[in-house]
Amino acid sequence: MVMPIGSIVNAGAAAAGALLGLWVGGILSEKLRDSLFQVLGLCVLLIGLKMAWAAQDLLPVIFSCVLGIVTGEALNLTDRLTRGGEAVKRLLRSKNEKFTEGLVTSSLIICIGAMGLVGCLEEGLGGSRATLYSKSILDFCITMMLAAAYGSGVVASAVPLLIYQGALTLLAGVAAPYLTEGLRATLISTGGLMIVGIGTNLIGVKPIAISNLLPALVYAVILGIFMG
Repeated sequence: MVMPIGSIVNAGAAAAGALLGLWVGGILSEKLRDSLFQVLGLCVLLIGLKMAWAAQDLLPVIFSCVLGIVTGEALNLTDRLTRGGEAVKRLLRSKNEKFTEGLVTSSLIICIGAMGLVGCLEEGLGGSRATLYSKSILDFCITMMLAAAYGSGVVASAVPLLIYQGALTLLAGVAAPYLTEGLRATLISTGGLMIVGIGTNLIGVKPIAISNLLPALVYAVILGIFMG
């Protein structure tokens, strides 16, 4: 079993970026923070759009998103995640009004992505950690910008990142035989659409309940196996 060193470095970089962002946010004017928020939304949109085009066959992606939002709404995932974030906020005794929003938004952005999936598989199968190290640099920049806008909740997002990617690395040997090119493309494309939704939320377009769309990733795996 391979130790998830790459994921540990990645989580550390995300936390470090967020801590730097807290300091930067404290010295920026409110107008500049608002402008930074808009630019961050555009950057997230770009990342999501690039991922969304990964799949050649769009039907599994569309079905995954439709089934995912129906399931997420039925389970009321957004409220559940919000309550979880508020519990963490109380535990840490944070007075930041945007703590939960920052925690959830940052967790979704840095956890859902092609680099994390591919990098964890590479590391788990005994290969290079270069992809995760590259992702660490990207996540450092992302969490820095997010923390400047949202505050301390972004620092806490390093924990779910470590748990998710660490588990994926440890389970890579079991999961690898089932991760065909079609399945990977479907999963990456579905995640990309979710990140596009996060980008539109950041820009200020009518909000999308991205947390309720999380089951789409499960459906993407199922449909990717049978339709990929």
